[in-house]
Amino acid sequence: MAYDLELEFVIPGTPKQTMQMLTDTTLIRKWSGEDAVLEPQVGGKFQMFDGWVSGEVKKITDKELAYSWKPAEWEESTAPSEVHFLLSSDKEGTKVILHHTNLPTQEEADEQKQGWDDYFFGPLEEYIYATKRY
Repeated sequence: MAYDLELEFVIPGTPKQTMQMLTDTTLIRKWSGEDAVLEPQVGGKFQMFDGWVSGEVKKITDKELAYSWKPAEWEESTAPSEVHFLLSSDKEGTKVILHHTNLPTQEEADEQKQGWDDYFFGPLEEYIYATKRY
């Protein structure tokens, strides 16, 4: 049985600016504070958090981004999960709906849910405010 998450975040800035924060390797490194790679094309390499998670870009448009997601500690036989971001304009910036699907256990889903707040969207928002990027 696979487990899925659906989370919603609001990021300051336009969808175009938000997509840039999600896909520009230099910016990802700045807001995450760790090494990252995102090749912005279908089939491109994805890696974040000094290689802790890796995958492949599955979809990329102006308002959608999807990639496979497999943390280093998952067993080799465990299938990767998939992360899908959908961006839309919001009165406070950009609404990001995140679908994280095919997680192997409920415990892993709970950990990933907390991780999206603590290690991804929290630092991203802090970086935007600290640098007055938008």
